[in-house]
Amino acid sequence: MATDLTPSPAAHPEVAPIQRRTLRLLFTTQIVGGIGVTIGIAVGALLAAEIAGTAVAGLAQSAAVIGAALLAVPVTRIIAGYGRRPGLAFAYVVGALGGALVVVAAATRWVPLLFLGMLLFGGGSAANLQARYAAVDLAEPDRRARQLSLIVWATTIGAVAAPNFAALADRTTSGWGLPALSGPFAFSAVAFVLAAGVLLLWLRPDPLLTARRLAAGRAGEATSVSATPDPAPAASALAPAATAPAATAPVAAPSARRGKGMGAAWSVVRARPAARLGVAAVAVGHLVMVAVMAMTPVHLREYYPVDEVLPVVGLVLSLHIAGMYALAPVVGWLADRFGRRPVILGGIGTLLAACAVAGTAGHHTPRLTIGLILLGLGWSATMVAGSTLLSESVPDAVRPSAQGLSDLLMGLAGALAGALSGFVMQLAGYPVLTLLAAVAVAPLLALALRPVPVGAPDRED
Repeated sequence: MATDLTPSPAAHPEVAPIQRRTLRLLFTTQIVGGIGVTIGIAVGALLAAEIAGTAVAGLAQSAAVIGAALLAVPVTRIIAGYGRRPGLAFAYVVGALGGALVVVAAATRWVPLLFLGMLLFGGGSAANLQARYAAVDLAEPDRRARQLSLIVWATTIGAVAAPNFAALADRTTSGWGLPALSGPFAFSAVAFVLAAGVLLLWLRPDPLLTARRLAAGRAGEATSVSATPDPAPAASALAPAATAPAATAPVAAPSARRGKGMGAAWSVVRARPAARLGVAAVAVGHLVMVAVMAMTPVHLREYYPVDEVLPVVGLVLSLHIAGMYALAPVVGWLADRFGRRPVILGGIGTLLAACAVAGTAGHHTPRLTIGLILLGLGWSATMVAGSTLLSESVPDAVRPSAQGLSDLLMGLAGALAGALSGFVMQLAGYPVLTLLAAVAVAPLLALALRPVPVGAPDRED
């Protein structure tokens, strides 16, 4: 078993109450932020079709996905330099600005403004994704996956509830003079501002900065002990002076933060097998999920008339979303109990089974539904176990940047899958699309089965 790079701060007496408070706040803001994201996405394509035409409706949705991926870069810089609290709040504020721009675009019917608004609207998704990492900053090593999965699971509440609020939000805001279908985005903007405000006011102390401070204190104590073999009174008197600067440096010294961007994170990830596996698991799992899920409504349209297909699509995708999020705590428990790599392998097997079941379902909707549920479960396993493995496999100095790099690659993989899946569907059909999605899992399977070198600086248990 390899060594865990992440020193556990959990033994410190001040950590447990801070972690409980952090989890409660993150759980709450995930619900609020999840409602904000989903209530806008629920009508985004319809609004885009109304303003710009059906042909570009899908591109507007893709703009939000790409925006979430690209915003991972500045959000990560803020988190790496100043902590989780300002980084998450910044992402939510950008998402709120995007929602407001979408409302203005609907009023003016200006298509470029609509796409800019959808791009910035991705800030809400970026915040929701980055929040899962804040759950493990102060977590005990044997509970990291469970606590990360708890924050992932909180998204379920917002994702399930939000579509039911879309019509109410639209009716409410129509009385205020807002254009049709723009009301949900106004509500999204309010939800994002609320989430940002809660984090700024109450996510104190910052979990990342607290973890750094405790780690620096331990490092300073170790340095002091190793530098003073004779425990004379004079030497012990110097210990506070030696440890105090180390404890405050991660928070206060900007020079200590330079050179810790995504370039440095990429170098570290490439050099560590477990970190590579964590990043690949998250990105490939997301790519496969998006590619198959995005074209499932189009596939169902081949077997159902227009007036019957929407209820079927709604049911199938609802169960798919339940597969993604509802069992996340169970996946987290399995990752803590049996290890990150076995759960990633289980997720890979589940994704392959999903592609096989969905690709051979034909017009048999119950079988297709089972395939989509399996697709969500496979995504959940690769997301939870991969994110946890990455977080504990890289040094503290580059951890936020490595996490942002993972979200960037995940978002770009999803955007690429969404863009290419339509062409594959049109040229070759849904079964071929699921086959290619299964083939895309092969490199991840090879990486997950690769033996870990003895003494590799990774966590595998």
